[in-house]
Amino acid sequence: MRIGIFTCNYRPLVNGLSSSIEIFSHEFRARGHQVFIFAPRYPGYDEEEDGVFRFPSLRAPTHHQYTLPIPFSPRIGTLLPRLQLDLIHAQHPFLLGAYALRAARRLRLPFVFTHHTLYEKYTHYLPLASVPAQQWAIHRSVSFANRADLVIAPTQGLREILRMRGVRSRIEVVPTGVEVEEKGEARIRPAELNIPPSGRILLSVGRLAKEKNLYTLLEAFSRLACQSPDPYLVLVGDGDERSRLEEWVGRKGLKDRVRFVGSQRRAALGRYYGSAHLLLFPSLSEAQGLVVAESMAQGLPVVALRSFAVEDLIEDGVNGYLADGMEALVDRTRELLFDEGRRRSFSELARKKAREFAAPAMAERMLGLYQELIGTGKA
Repeated sequence: MRIGIFTCNYRPLVNGLSSSIEIFSHEFRARGHQVFIFAPRYPGYDEEEDGVFRFPSLRAPTHHQYTLPIPFSPRIGTLLPRLQLDLIHAQHPFLLGAYALRAARRLRLPFVFTHHTLYEKYTHYLPLASVPAQQWAIHRSVSFANRADLVIAPTQGLREILRMRGVRSRIEVVPTGVEVEEKGEARIRPAELNIPPSGRILLSVGRLAKEKNLYTLLEAFSRLACQSPDPYLVLVGDGDERSRLEEWVGRKGLKDRVRFVGSQRRAALGRYYGSAHLLLFPSLSEAQGLVVAESMAQGLPVVALRSFAVEDLIEDGVNGYLADGMEALVDRTRELLFDEGRRRSFSELARKKAREFAAPAMAERMLGLYQELIGTGKA
């Protein structure tokens, strides 16, 4: 197959959506399929990957690590018919998503849309964030989904929300897959993070952004830190909220217990998963907690705030904990952090659960859906 993927986020940006595209495209290409990725241009970035085509873009005024693609390119418009694509798959309902839908209809190709997240949770990045903006984001994403031949939801919970909101198109659940094989990577040693050998590492992985609920995480850690000298919090990721988070940590007197290590390439995350005792996941804006699946695949148990994004992965009290609110997040983290036997049991069962989300199996599932659409001439 010749697959066209349109996305408003991609390398060098490091986030869950970019990782999802990277994982699926790698698996598709390993099976002999050709993948062409259409993404925004990032100033100063030299292309590292064949088959990637860039739209002109502008820096996002309220989200400086991101660029906003300009959904117009005579060069790409001329190129698309020559690529002889079999199918177009959009990752957003906005900007390049709209461009992708027009291209699919013009070329009479099947059109797939992955509904990656709850878009209304991100309207604070708009200059005039408000309830009407949230309502518009929901309406736009539902309307766009209803024009797709197939909608992909990363979790069963999101599928149910989309049906409740009025999406009538066919919806299939296909999570982003994870690597489940042991790599034997060297772990990050505590000394590299200026943490004593007796320290117990709580890990957070993800963008440092408002929608990630990180102040709840820091408040929970603050309470734990008051109760014991052993826990240390390591935040892997970067973002526009970093300076404010660092200020918060300073005001609470936690600078010696919290480590901001910045953004890391996905290939390097295994070293952090391997060094930690627990992953903490406070976000309530995700459609799929990809870092949760990655953590569990490495045998690292997770304590997460309860949300539909992680309920397909975490069986509460069996392979991790789902916490209902701040107090439960503190209590469950403390309990698991200092219970070696339970943590070992959770680790084994977390790894077993993650095998259900292995990247090759998820890619095969997606390719089967693609082939079905192509075979029926759905366009």
